[in-house]
Amino acid sequence: MRRRGVLSAMGAASIGGLAGCVGSAPTAGGGGDDGDGSGGAGDESDTLPTDWPSGTYADYDVTTVTAWTAEGDELGAVRAAIADTGEKRYLGLSDAASLPENAGMLFVYDTPRDSLTYVMREMDFGIDIVYVAGDREIVEIHNAPEPGPNEDGNEQRYSGSGQYVLEVPYEWTDRRGVDVGDSLAFTP
Repeated sequence: MRRRGVLSAMGAASIGGLAGCVGSAPTAGGGGDDGDGSGGAGDESDTLPTDWPSGTYADYDVTTVTAWTAEGDELGAVRAAIADTGEKRYLGLSDAASLPENAGMLFVYDTPRDSLTYVMREMDFGIDIVYVAGDREIVEIHNAPEPGPNEDGNEQRYSGSGQYVLEVPYEWTDRRGVDVGDSLAFTP
């Protein structure tokens, strides 16, 4: 069972209506495939899953979360289930057996939090945990490996601050070159 994965950042757009976290993506940089193999549009590794969210999460609202550099270059996108209540945030990805590539969960808080700690409670797989400020800038990224065979994940603690936390497949941020200072945009 799983708990939480991350990706985070800021969007160069206004906040809209989807769970309080919709914004348009930056227009500079386009985000197309530039032929360098880094995963631009059209690259199979950029395909968003059609089978996520599923199971326990099938009725969650969904948003596309796109990571952007400060220069406006698209780094990658995920289809994210939105965890916007205390109950959904506590469950996190703990009830998922796996997380498809380019899928995730976006944890949404009403206001920025100075101190947040996410754990790997009952997780069956590793994730990246991305802390994102209210302006959608990524402020912290943790690569959180799956708990060991005799561990429940409660001891694996990852701290940060922000208004959003994005969980994505383990080392997704490394594969995409997503770093602190990059930003996220949310679209329906």
